[in-house]
Amino acid sequence: MKDSDKRGKIMQTALELFAEQGFHGVPMTMIAQKASVAIGTIYLYFTNKESLINEVFLEMEKTIIATIQDELPTNRPIRERFLHVTRVLIKYFINHPLQFRYMEQYMNSPFGISRRRDAVVGKYSNYEILSVIFEEGITHQILKDLPIGMLYSVGIGSLMFLIRDHILGFVTLDENSINQVTEACWDGIKRYR
Repeated sequence: MKDSDKRGKIMQTALELFAEQGFHGVPMTMIAQKASVAIGTIYLYFTNKESLINEVFLEMEKTIIATIQDELPTNRPIRERFLHVTRVLIKYFINHPLQFRYMEQYMNSPFGISRRRDAVVGKYSNYEILSVIFEEGITHQILKDLPIGMLYSVGIGSLMFLIRDHILGFVTLDENSINQVTEACWDGIKRYR
């Protein structure tokens, strides 16, 4: 097996185990065993468990951003760009429920808290797509004049509950309901004239 294949297998195994059993419930030996690699092999690629947890997140985030950027209507009105981003996020996580569970756990753990804090205070890192939309919307008085972190919470936060409820089977998000929900999120952040 090539090095990149081993690294990928370790990361995929870690994603599955962490999503199912939590960060604290999964020792590195369990990951090694399920990935069919020696424990030392994991440490060739990752300094420690924290490093592995963060790398899985960063790899997932990179994929999500690339998916959002694919066909992003960059020269279109703010509303169209926002609706594109929110629809893509919903569809991505519906199709990748393990990644959603991992993301939720990560963002509600000490690992993700600093990332959320950065978004609230304006250090967006990889959240730039929505940050640009929000800043432009505030500047042009299209969106409510709220701090960017609050616009994230109002515009995107409720989607996470809906995605979770869909994955758990409590609601069904089909094309029609996705369109209605993303429009409702837009209504929550747009300025009424």
